[in-house]
Amino acid sequence: MTELALTPDIAARFARAALGHVTREYPNKLDHVLAGPADVLGPRALHPVFFGSFDWHSCVHGWWTLFTLRRLHPNIAEAAAIADLADQLFTPAHVAIEVAYLSRPESRGFERPYGWAWLLMLQAELTRHDDERGRVWASALRPLAQAFAERFKAFLPIATYPVRTGTHYNTAFALRLALDYAETVGDTDLADLCRVTALRWYGEDQDCQAWEPSQDEFLSPTLMVGDLMRRVMHDQDFGSWFDLYLPRLVDRTPAALFEPATVSDRSDGKIAHLDGLNLSRAWCWRGIAASLPVEDSRQTMAVTAARIHLGTALPHVTGDYMGEHWLASFAVLALLTD
Repeated sequence: MTELALTPDIAARFARAALGHVTREYPNKLDHVLAGPADVLGPRALHPVFFGSFDWHSCVHGWWTLFTLRRLHPNIAEAAAIADLADQLFTPAHVAIEVAYLSRPESRGFERPYGWAWLLMLQAELTRHDDERGRVWASALRPLAQAFAERFKAFLPIATYPVRTGTHYNTAFALRLALDYAETVGDTDLADLCRVTALRWYGEDQDCQAWEPSQDEFLSPTLMVGDLMRRVMHDQDFGSWFDLYLPRLVDRTPAALFEPATVSDRSDGKIAHLDGLNLSRAWCWRGIAASLPVEDSRQTMAVTAARIHLGTALPHVTGDYMGEHWLASFAVLALLTD
């Protein structure tokens, strides 16, 4: 059964894959609202930092993958290439163009909330780098991260309802990553807002039916809420909430949560999302297991489910570009310890 560890060999494989796509400009799927003919520009002109990886958000978390691997495995051969490429792209001038793009009136909904959350996750990762180059990259990116943090602060109070679909619009995933950023950089206002919003959206959830997977989901709508709430609540409060949220888990119900999704065609970008679902379930199952008491039988069930899902998806992280341009990020999440 697959071990839950980010080994140097796996880190090197993922780093090579990400280095191969964060500067691959085409094919590219832009999230771009045109205000006029002058806005008809290519990806690199619009986004001089995050122009690769098929789309903006995948490039952002491709860089999160690279920086995370560099920090955790500084001795892999790819670490030097990561740093050299970052020196070229993570500059104040380039980031200023990204910030200016975000300031356009037409960009109000740009990458909300998935790209917002990943950009904050990227800044949180750079904050953990204690070498001079890492501090330079973190300083360069900080204005963009602060702009997205302010967007969260403006948006969450007017977001009456959560979005529970297992795709880019999932609000539990966005809060989970935004909270990680807020706690890492010491943004107490954003951290408090994330917690208040999570309780408002999900605090009364009970008897979740886990109607998943859907055909193109890459996040578990059910487990993502569970992983968020374990970060928001104290252990005892989480335990009481979780008992009501999935009251029959000890009987392996809902059964769908324990069965990895089947991926029928990895060359189809939407169907390939299901590899991501298996990886994100592994991540969530591990986190939930860490928040359950050792004597709780559900802890062993959660760890086993994580291993099965990871073992199903890990061989397919690289190979076809429709998955390769983003899956390593979710594999790293699943392999990292809590």
